[in-house]
Amino acid sequence: QVQLVESGGGSVQAGGSLRLSCVAFGYIPSRLYMAWFRQDPGKEREGVAAIDLDGSTRYADSVKGRFTISQDSDGKNTLYLQMNSLKPEDTAMYYCAADYPWRYCNGFSSEYNYWGQGTQVTVSS
Repeated sequence: QVQLVESGGGSVQAGGSLRLSCVAFGYIPSRLYMAWFRQDPGKEREGVAAIDLDGSTRYADSVKGRFTISQDSDGKNTLYLQMNSLKPEDTAMYYCAADYPWRYCNGFSSEYNYWGQGTQVTVSS
């Protein structure tokens, strides 16, 4: 079992920056598949950024060049999302997702088993 706790959300003006963190607890014997998703009320959940077991990354087109996903050096415990040049349309609840490598669950799959409680990001114009 993996527990995920996000932090770092808040309210900023357009053009500002935030850094989200997601700390993983529990049974973590190796690197995890990890990703950030977001969801605004009334909209579908969308993948924002994901990092694979080899450290390769994937981004939604809407955030490319503005957001950066990263992990701590051992890739086990902490996931980050650096968000720059924020836009009002980035407003959403942001969720961290993770899964074990034997689950072959990567990218923006809807099959992640473990989710955090979410952290709210609000960008005003």
